[in-house]
Amino acid sequence: MVKGGVAAYLARMSSELRLGFFCALAAYLFWGALPLYFRALDHIAPGEMLAHRIVWALPTGLLFIAIASRWREFRAAVTRRRLFYLGLSASLIALNWLVYIWAVSQERVTEASLGYFINPLVSVLFGMFFFSEKLRPAQWIAIVIACIGVGILTWELGRLPWVSLILCFTFASYGAVRKKVSVDGRIGFAIETALLFPVALIWLVWFQSTPEGSWMGDRPVDVLLLPLAGPVTAVPLILFALAAKRLKLSTIGMMQYIAPTLQFLIAVLIFREPFGTTKAIAFCFIWTALAVFTTDSVMGDRKARRLARAAQLS
Repeated sequence: MVKGGVAAYLARMSSELRLGFFCALAAYLFWGALPLYFRALDHIAPGEMLAHRIVWALPTGLLFIAIASRWREFRAAVTRRRLFYLGLSASLIALNWLVYIWAVSQERVTEASLGYFINPLVSVLFGMFFFSEKLRPAQWIAIVIACIGVGILTWELGRLPWVSLILCFTFASYGAVRKKVSVDGRIGFAIETALLFPVALIWLVWFQSTPEGSWMGDRPVDVLLLPLAGPVTAVPLILFALAAKRLKLSTIGMMQYIAPTLQFLIAVLIFREPFGTTKAIAFCFIWTALAVFTTDSVMGDRKARRLARAAQLS
């Protein structure tokens, strides 16, 4: 990573950068370990689990705003334009959460991890289409290689890997929409969950009236696990928001592969999901695409800094 290793790299960081690094690391480890949490609750229907995730996330998000004393900013953020975009982003992240929960319950975590590996490449395409960002040749090469990997996986499965595609496109769309809204991450998250809360609560009330309904799951341990859906959802997002303010995008870009890598390892080594030769070849194409993409991003960032320094000196 850097001459002298990770320890030397951290030692050269300022306290703010070090805080950002550990916040990002904790966020990605949180996200990477999520399959373990949802597998412990896979006896609960995905729709019910999604409703619990939303219902418990709202008070958690409001608690973080109270701790940071950001109520004035919270009230100022409630405008018609922001509510429109945050309502759209809330719908996208809710769909993302639902498909992810379903994938874990159906033992398709490998497919889910593939979606988050592809996500950075989709985000680059969105940047080109919606924000007039230009793609460098290496980025096009990475996208083509990734498409080959998805094609191989489609051939192996006999169908499109729709779990992977929905997860990567909804999350990339979520990021694109949030880019249009200038609002603190904690405040945006609280507003998103507040917009989703009435629907989730009504659904839970209705579900509780059915023969299969239960407010807090079927087992005694569910009473402890379900309320954790709030912190499990909010904490990594808050940590990521803190990290994003302190770290360069290139650093965050390289670290973001921690989460899908951990999910992939959990799927193969702990959940024992099948991972044959064809699937391995498909993943190798995806990983190669990511290697090309990341290398190009790092080199582009270094070139931009050299040009900026030269401009200052001239």
